[in-house]
Amino acid sequence: MTGVVLTASCGLGAAVHTAVIPQEQLVGTWTSPSGTSVSFAKDHTFTGTGFGKVEALARCAHPEALSTGRWAFYSSRGDGGIPAPDETATRGNDLRLSFAEEPSCTVWVYLYGDFGDARDPAMCPTTDPDDGCPSGGYLKHEEPAHRGLGAAGGREGVGR
Repeated sequence: MTGVVLTASCGLGAAVHTAVIPQEQLVGTWTSPSGTSVSFAKDHTFTGTGFGKVEALARCAHPEALSTGRWAFYSSRGDGGIPAPDETATRGNDLRLSFAEEPSCTVWVYLYGDFGDARDPAMCPTTDPDDGCPSGGYLKHEEPAHRGLGAAGGREGVGR
């Protein structure tokens, strides 16, 4: 099984910048400056293009052929155990992508924002959390992430 990590920064920095987002904020299309595009659906499926441009997928046999799969937030299921992909989890700060075209190729995705701010999160591909984000490798939601802001502009349901 090939495991790949997508993260914002290394060690403690990843925890500081990690953004917990609800499923509703994940759903939609995310793109990178390098041309990768991923559309997440509420039914835990995704479609995408340009995976061959994602350095973190270089370990997969044919990243250029990847285009569909399933996603799940990681969850410790409330027991404090080791987090695992869980399609019943409705929010999270990391998720796993598994590809239909190459089941042994999975990707661990960290979601991050400026100091944990979930209003405008990003995804950053890397093969090693210590490497940071390669130039043009991060993915941003195509829509402004103002969802989750109340009428007064305050944050709803986002904990620090």
